[in-house]
Amino acid sequence: MRLVVGLGNPGPQYAWTRHNLGFMVVAALAEKWGIPLTRSTLDATWGQGRVGGETAVLAQPATFMNLSGRAVSRLLTYFRLTPNSLVVIHDDLDVPCGRLKIVERGGPGGHRGVLSIINALDTEEFLRVKLGIGRPPPNIPGESFVLSPFTREEEETAAGLVERGAQAVDCLIREGLPAAQNRFHGAPAD
Repeated sequence: MRLVVGLGNPGPQYAWTRHNLGFMVVAALAEKWGIPLTRSTLDATWGQGRVGGETAVLAQPATFMNLSGRAVSRLLTYFRLTPNSLVVIHDDLDVPCGRLKIVERGGPGGHRGVLSIINALDTEEFLRVKLGIGRPPPNIPGESFVLSPFTREEEETAAGLVERGAQAVDCLIREGLPAAQNRFHGAPAD
């Protein structure tokens, strides 16, 4: 069984912001896999179904980003899973815009949602699908940048990144980490 959690902030004002890319990928996976996100318990909106012969739970924390660990911890406990069953999808300032990075472990890299999960689980050992948003312009603080909506010029890149993120997670669940890294890690193929 896999728990796939996309990070973001609840509420319509955050829906198309850089920080909500994880939510967008989980929504795309819900559609792709036919797993409706209809349950609202455990500090999350979630759904459960079968993917490639394996049970998968898709979730979006109902908490704000810096409290994501509470929802992830509750979901893992409820489903009796360990962190090695967890896949976290999130935006990343240190990954160039439009690129994707899949890693097995690591620190939070300044991402408060990931830090909250690490603190709640007391481990850095869980899979992450990092969606690159790049660094903000020099005059914009990182916090303002991640909470700002995509510009018109960025919309196509963002939509492509959400689609690639969903494909990468699908590959990760069906074929494993090496196949997903080989196929999706880095820049999109032209």
